[in-house]
Amino acid sequence: MYRKSVKISLILVYLVIIAGAVVRMTGSGMGCPDWPKCFGYYIPPTEVSEIKFQPNREYKKGQVIIMDESLKVAAGDFISGTSYQPSNWENYEKHDYAIFNPTHTWVEYINRLAGALAGFAVLIMAFLSFRKYRLKKRITLLSWLCVFMMGFQAWLGATVVYSVLSPVKITIHMVMALVIVAVLIYLLKISSEKEADQFKTKSFQTLLIIAVVMTLIQVVLGTQVRQFVDEQVRSLGYDAENLWLVNPDLTFYIHRSFSILVLGINAFLWWKNRKLNLNLNRINTVISLIILEVATGIAMYNFDFPFLSQPLHLVIATLLFGFQFYLLMETMNAPQAKLRKSSS
Repeated sequence: MYRKSVKISLILVYLVIIAGAVVRMTGSGMGCPDWPKCFGYYIPPTEVSEIKFQPNREYKKGQVIIMDESLKVAAGDFISGTSYQPSNWENYEKHDYAIFNPTHTWVEYINRLAGALAGFAVLIMAFLSFRKYRLKKRITLLSWLCVFMMGFQAWLGATVVYSVLSPVKITIHMVMALVIVAVLIYLLKISSEKEADQFKTKSFQTLLIIAVVMTLIQVVLGTQVRQFVDEQVRSLGYDAENLWLVNPDLTFYIHRSFSILVLGINAFLWWKNRKLNLNLNRINTVISLIILEVATGIAMYNFDFPFLSQPLHLVIATLLFGFQFYLLMETMNAPQAKLRKSSS
């Protein structure tokens, strides 16, 4: 039961990552300008009229309206009169972003719902982990650490909104998601009672650690490239896909060149696994994901960002990290391979 809850939590965390990728693709990061509510509502508005001042309407404390291109927050519960009364409202102090786009709002809201669902699943997983406490205390401790990390991730999401999508905070938010994925994968591995039929060598394990770190670096570089693209979108518009990467910055070239190193070291690991019969077959999936990742990157650069290429590029990168990390966990407990000495 516990192991199943870990799998469900991992799947839901990946769904949050997918939802976050869609948020970035559609530019919906500021669809809800406040947090944890959305324009002061638990269920966000669908029409702009709902967040404009309305006479003879009951307002609750914390509800948000747009007035004179700025956000105003209800100072308390009241029924509005025939005209706007400034004394009933306070300025929203977190930022000055005051644009309503119903599509952006609901894309961001669905992303938040997915995050809440994942957090609830992780909480259930943590309670179920008490059954494992006597057997492996670290399972319970790490399960509850996941709960706190999910809370921290939610707080990071709020700071991203308050900062109006600060690049540094977006990167930290992304890396934190990968840390949560790594801990869940580790829990999935150590809670298994299945005997390992894989083998390892010290050199393979060392190279695999380097490969995982390289993938993490590549993801961070990718978020920086994505920020550059976001700035180009704001400057040139959504209809100018062919111009977004006409003059990319240095980070783009580093990101593109670094992908060759990532492919190279993982291809070498694939070859070493086959040559030494280590039975670490998830390396095949890793290679497939890298090829898909490179393909989506080429498509974005050469074919002007085809539909869904951006979220796919991000999601494949996170899946790649997950499979690499699980592969690393397999090598941790795998016995040392007995290599035959070559005869002279």
